[in-house]
Amino acid sequence: MKQRVLIAMSGGVDSSVAASLLLRQGYEVEGVTMKLTAGLCCDIGSAQAVCRHLGIPHRVLDMQKEFTAAIIGNFIEEYRSGRTPNPCIRCNDIIKFRTLLTHARENAFAFLATGHYARIEKDSITSRLILKKGSDANKDQSYFLYRLTQDQSAHVLLPLGEMRKTEVRVLARELKLPAADRPESQEICFVPDNNYRTFLKTHAPDIIKRGEIVMTDGKVVGEHEGVAFYTIGQRRGVGIASGGRLYVVRIEPGSNRVVLGQRGDLATAAFQVSDASFFPFDRLFEPLSVDVKVRYRSTLHRATIRPAENDRIAVAFDQPVAGVTPGQAAVFYDGDAVVGGGIIEG
Repeated sequence: MKQRVLIAMSGGVDSSVAASLLLRQGYEVEGVTMKLTAGLCCDIGSAQAVCRHLGIPHRVLDMQKEFTAAIIGNFIEEYRSGRTPNPCIRCNDIIKFRTLLTHARENAFAFLATGHYARIEKDSITSRLILKKGSDANKDQSYFLYRLTQDQSAHVLLPLGEMRKTEVRVLARELKLPAADRPESQEICFVPDNNYRTFLKTHAPDIIKRGEIVMTDGKVVGEHEGVAFYTIGQRRGVGIASGGRLYVVRIEPGSNRVVLGQRGDLATAAFQVSDASFFPFDRLFEPLSVDVKVRYRSTLHRATIRPAENDRIAVAFDQPVAGVTPGQAAVFYDGDAVVGGGIIEG
């Protein structure tokens, strides 16, 4: 009897090719599209067209209530607090690999599949499942999946993990998939034109709260509309004329101030993460040398992680790093394997 797989389909080329690969591998496949926000997220019509083309069933789950509360609500609150959230990580964790995976298992599906560029493998020594980078370095999405648990990983398939994006496009055209030439989706699915400032003004107008823009020495140099409209490392749009480049180096929600400085002022030697999770082990008990990403597109930086108070993990870089931003995720790597990660705290 064929194993049943429920695949999350956005209507894009990645999930479409992933579904076709699962069919080739002999699985009984069914597509699912989550309705998350009205007309701004996954394209239900496109996903249905792909499923018709592949000859597989398709279902729609209305998860707008859960998405609004857990993802959009948190997104607004984090910016209100002067932090910079990563809603994609939170969505994968809560909506996809908790809620949707639970739905799959309750409906007799052996696996939930997605179109992420990452790999799940079993460690031959420990028998634990490990998360690895996707083979295509330019598309690797392991950063977004660091919160997968061992139990979840045992029921997740990532068919594109060994493929390059160019290969996916070629295969989509060979299969004449409706999504073959569909462009990449926007960065934040629920934010039109990726303009989070306009989104915040529309959905949380109370977030507009004028305050001072100051230099690192405390000198007042301007006024802002609200700390929510700034992020650490931001250079464009600070609205202050200067003989040199100025960057947002600190956000102070308590005093409602935005602090500007030089690039050197962005350097961070150490920080802590909260809500940490790990792949090779359940808990970190001793110092460990790892490579760290502080944003999805950032480079890897060598660091030592160790246990800290209040269940946090302390991260100390070998060399100071610019742009460490509270609210973003720091993800730890050992070669191409994900060690774990957590949320950066100020």
